[in-house]
Amino acid sequence: MKFLQAYPKEVKVFLIASLINATGSALMWPLVTMYVFDELGRSMKDAGFVLLVQSLGGIAGQLLGGSLYHKVGVNRLIVGALALTALTLFALPAASGDWYIFIAVMGLFGLFNSLSLPAIQAFIGFRFAEQRADLFNVIYVSNNIGVALGTSLSGFLGNYMLSFVLNGVTSAVFAVFFFVYLRRVGTVPPHQQTHRRQQQHEVSGWRLMGQTRIYLFMAIGSMFLLIGNSIWNTGVSPFIISEGWPKQTYGFLWTLNGILIFAAQPLVSLIKRWFAATSTSQMTSSAVFYLSGYAVILLMPSYPGLLLAMVLATLGEMLISPAMPSFISDHAERSAPFFLGLSGGIGAVGRVIGPYLMGIQFDSGGLAPTGWLACGMAVLSVGFFGFHAYINRSARALNRNAA
Repeated sequence: MKFLQAYPKEVKVFLIASLINATGSALMWPLVTMYVFDELGRSMKDAGFVLLVQSLGGIAGQLLGGSLYHKVGVNRLIVGALALTALTLFALPAASGDWYIFIAVMGLFGLFNSLSLPAIQAFIGFRFAEQRADLFNVIYVSNNIGVALGTSLSGFLGNYMLSFVLNGVTSAVFAVFFFVYLRRVGTVPPHQQTHRRQQQHEVSGWRLMGQTRIYLFMAIGSMFLLIGNSIWNTGVSPFIISEGWPKQTYGFLWTLNGILIFAAQPLVSLIKRWFAATSTSQMTSSAVFYLSGYAVILLMPSYPGLLLAMVLATLGEMLISPAMPSFISDHAERSAPFFLGLSGGIGAVGRVIGPYLMGIQFDSGGLAPTGWLACGMAVLSVGFFGFHAYINRSARALNRNAA
C-alpha cells in the first residue's frame, strides 16, 4: 500500500475508520432477506417489501442529508446521523416482535444510514480539495474491502441479532470517531477558512435545483444504470438456480467483483489515462462498460459469459463511483452537499424500481428479456452521461469566451 504514503496522517486515520464502518455495515445487508424469511417466518414478498421501505428511507436520507449540511453543521449532521443509525440497529431485536414496528425501524435505519452519506462525501471534497479525486477512489476501494470482510464475517457469525448489534457498535464507534476527528482536523483546509467565512449566505434548495447542468442528467444516467444493474439479483441469480448450478457459483461472481475492485486499479488508471481523463468522460465510459457486460450476458448465457460480464460491469463500477462525487465537488463549490444528496437520491430510485422491472422481465421469458432491459437502460445511461458531458463542456467554453 505504498500509494498511501502520499497522503497525510489524518487521511490514513479516516481510511481506517471508514474501513471498519464499512465492515460493520456489511454484516447486516446480506442477512435482511434471510432474517425476514427464516427467523420471522414471513414470505419473500414481505422481505422484498422491507427492502423497499429501507430503500425509500435511504432516498429521503440522501435528499435530507445534502440539504442540512450547512444548516445543521457537518459535525452535528454526521455524528447525529451515525448515532441515530446505531440506535435503530440496537432497537431491531426489540422491534422484531411486532412486524409493523420492525418495518418502521428498517425505514428509519435506511433514512439515518443515508443521512450521513452526502455529508461525508462533501466533507472529503471540502477538507481535502487538492486530493479529492484520488481520495474518493481510495475510499471507494477501502469501503469495498470492508464490505468483503463484513460479508464473510456475517456468514461466519451465523447469528442475525449479533450481526445487527455489531453493525450498531461500528456505527456508534464511527460517530465517536467523527466527533473527535472533526474537532481536530476541521472541515476545510486552514488556508481556506477565511474565504469560507466570507461565504455565509445560503441559496435556497429550489433555486439550486434550477442548476440542472450540475446534477440532473448525471443523476438520471445513474438511475438507469442502477435499474440495469438489478439484473444480477433479479436475473442472473434465478437463472443460476433454474439451471441447477451450485449456489456458490453466484457467490463467486461477487467474490470476483470484490477482488477486481482492489486488483484492477492499475487497469482503471490506464483507462483514465488513455481515454477517460475527466470525471465526465469516466461516467460515459462507465456506462459503455456496463453495456458491454450486459451484451455479453445476452450473447453468452453461460457461466464463462457471466464471469466476463462481471469483469466488464465491475470496471464500469470502478469508473463511476468516484467520478460523480468528484465532479460535484469540483463544480458545485459550497452547494456540493445539496447536489450530492440530490443526485444520490435520484439515482437511488433505480435501485428501488429495478428489481421489480427485472422480475417482470424474468418471469416473462427468463434471462434474455432481463438482458435486453439491462442493455436498454445502459444505452440510455450512455446518452444521458454523454449529454451531461456535452453541456458542461459547452458551459466551460462560454465562460472562457466571456472572460
